Amino acid sequence: MKKVSCIVLAAAMLLAVLSGCSSDSGEKRVVNVYNWGEYIDMDVLDMFEDQTGIEVNYKTFENNEAMYAVLKSGGANYDVVIPSDYMISRMIDEDMLQPINFENVPNYDLLDESYLGLEFDPDNTYSVPYTWGTVGLIYNTTMVGEEITSWKSLFDEKYAGQILMFDNSRDAFGIALKILGYSFNTTDESQINEAYDLLEQQKPLVQAYVMDQIFDKMCGGEAAIAPYYAGDYLTMVAENPDLAYCAPVEGANIFVDSMCIPKSAENKDEAEEFINFMCSTEVALMNSEFTGYGTPSADAYAQLDEESRNNTVLYPTDDVISNCESFLNLPEEILKLYNDLWVKLKS
Repeated sequence: MKKVSCIVLAAAMLLAVLSGCSSDSGEKRVVNVYNWGEYIDMDVLDMFEDQTGIEVNYKTFENNEAMYAVLKSGGANYDVVIPSDYMISRMIDEDMLQPINFENVPNYDLLDESYLGLEFDPDNTYSVPYTWGTVGLIYNTTMVGEEITSWKSLFDEKYAGQILMFDNSRDAFGIALKILGYSFNTTDESQINEAYDLLEQQKPLVQAYVMDQIFDKMCGGEAAIAPYYAGDYLTMVAENPDLAYCAPVEGANIFVDSMCIPKSAENKDEAEEFINFMCSTEVALMNSEFTGYGTPSADAYAQLDEESRNNTVLYPTDDVISNCESFLNLPEEILKLYNDLWVKLKS
């Protein structure tokens, strides 16, 4: 009985020591990441967890506006979000982001300076570039008997019922504005209303307004033509070689998506560790090769194979880029107009 008592006592002491160690180490470290769908090599998340011991809770959104709405409502807390340029500007203006401590992001120095100091974050305070790309037209050559060169193809009655359209206001209105010869960033309400009229005329021709659903529809031959991001075309054409791509003659959107830390983030240290990891050459290269988007990492770009570097969908020619325009944040009254017209169009 004495021996048993000693064993019990020893076990109790060991449990107390182990409990103390658990308490000293604190809870398991986590980072909550909110990113676009189909926009990361998932092996990267496993690598990060293995190397850091930080658990990644990873969720996706379909467009900038959906991400903004979630954060604005306070319905969920994320430590890292990856919006596009104009949305980053809006979130900065609305005090939704917190400055990044770049001492914790040494791999920031590996980025190409041409992707830094851009208009949406001129002092490089709130964002770290993730990828960049352009928007264009994707079409199925077995269903479209001509070479596509213009956004106007999305409004052509001969493709009625076979047209997909962006399911977000900024991209959809942007296409209509370009057809009309206007800037993506116009604040002229008459021009925006003119674009609405054009989208309303297009509506009966549209099979569906889509975001991530485009992958199944275009890869499966369910639609003939759609506007979408160039990098995603490279993912789709690998599955369906009948697909083709064009940069419309009217000009298109060029964007930089960047990693940011929301004001409500509860794990800032882990967020900065995650951002730093994503900027490493190996990871930036993996993500670029997987997603089909341009990398802002100078070293990662140098390590791309020659075919990728010469791919004009992934890395457009200078004349295509010079014909592109970035979205900028717009005044509050114009954003409200966009929202009201979009709701009206979709109703």
